Amino acid sequence: MVARVEDGQEEYEVIKVRKPEQIHQTKGEVNGGSFGMRVHFVFDSYLDPEYVHFGTLRVLNDETLSPGTVWPLHPHREIEMVTYCVAGEFRHADETGANGILREGWAQHITAGKGLFHSEINNLPDKPMRFVQMWFYPKTRGLEPSVEQKPFEREQRTNRLLPLASDEHPDALPIRAAAQVYASCLEAGHTLEYALAAGHGVYLYLLEGGPLRVNDRELLALGAVQVVDEPRLQITAQADAELLLIDVLMVETPPSQ
Repeated sequence: MVARVEDGQEEYEVIKVRKPEQIHQTKGEVNGGSFGMRVHFVFDSYLDPEYVHFGTLRVLNDETLSPGTVWPLHPHREIEMVTYCVAGEFRHADETGANGILREGWAQHITAGKGLFHSEINNLPDKPMRFVQMWFYPKTRGLEPSVEQKPFEREQRTNRLLPLASDEHPDALPIRAAAQVYASCLEAGHTLEYALAAGHGVYLYLLEGGPLRVNDRELLALGAVQVVDEPRLQITAQADAELLLIDVLMVETPPSQ
């Protein structure tokens, strides 16, 4: 992923495709059932110096929990977290007793700040649940923890990039990081255009369907593409597709939180 490092600054290929089989996969048992996970950046036992982070994006995990499965309460601190429910019903619980349900296409934002314990739960006893969780380096450390969520319906994100969480868009969930997360359900034959600001990069993940054409590159389902130093993207669906597009500031970030 990283082409080279000069004067302490990481340099990336302009457009880099990650094929589905190149993204780390793991599975295991957890409370009440099992999980499967596609891990895009260094996480837990997955250690790859080429994929530590991408700008302010630190983690992107695509997870599936079997019916009734519960990730037990666990701590986070000094991260900004965005969760997108792909299928089923996601239920959040935390140490304060707060609960929240995410249905397909809905999103949640968490500021872990000084520290927060939370749990991810498959809310349905008879269907698997799939969600994507993204972590970002915060602009400011030591914030008070907070949790908010918002419903987003399919028609809102059909053939457009819908901002789910953003430090710029007022209708999206707020995020205390230099980042924006968009979702789209792109119908076959439709094209999206996206302009990149100077110093920003895009990480695009094809959740299902497709393939997509991203400028002159082909992207298959469960693959990803990262883009830097490219002023404009053209994203064309060769078949119906669902995707996440993550725009981040390409800055040096601490190696750990």
